[in-house]
Amino acid sequence: MKHAIRPTGIAIAADDRRSFLRRSGLVLSGSAIALLAGRESLARDEAEGAAKTSDIDILNTALGAELEAIAAYQVGAESGLLQKPVLSLAVTFQGHHRQHADLLAKTVAKLGGKPVEPRSKYDFPVARLKNQADVLRFAAGLEQGAVSAYLGAVPVFGNRDLAKAAASILGDEAMHWAILRNALGEVPVPSAFVS
Repeated sequence: MKHAIRPTGIAIAADDRRSFLRRSGLVLSGSAIALLAGRESLARDEAEGAAKTSDIDILNTALGAELEAIAAYQVGAESGLLQKPVLSLAVTFQGHHRQHADLLAKTVAKLGGKPVEPRSKYDFPVARLKNQADVLRFAAGLEQGAVSAYLGAVPVFGNRDLAKAAASILGDEAMHWAILRNALGEVPVPSAFVS
């Protein structure tokens, strides 16, 4: 039977240690147990695996939002409410979202995950889209949401290279939002900070 030495020099059986941990409410992750057992490489592998899974989840959430944006811009383009220069801008922005989605899907697959698919139907407020300004306001709201989502995602990526890529997409979404606000006659950048 393995024993642990208490600071007082009294030996405690390994079974007693496990019982103590259970009674005290301490729950240790596999990584923590591996570290305590002196198996740093096992703990590192487990932590990296958890971070990779988390990164895949974040990427798939972002991919889902990009697929929704592609569909939303399609609704706007097909609405017949956008005038020529604004329609061209909407199609350009939709192209950006397609590029984001393509990169995100490839990255999820490269990390061993399964990329999310576009929904068969999105619940857009099409009945409230009566004119070009309504469509622009709708698109601006989606872009603002994307900025906020990427802002929240960047610091939680385990892989810093993925965080940098998400920050790059965040910048593009912020530009879309500013341009759409400008097209609505609003101040393009309403404050010094984005939230």
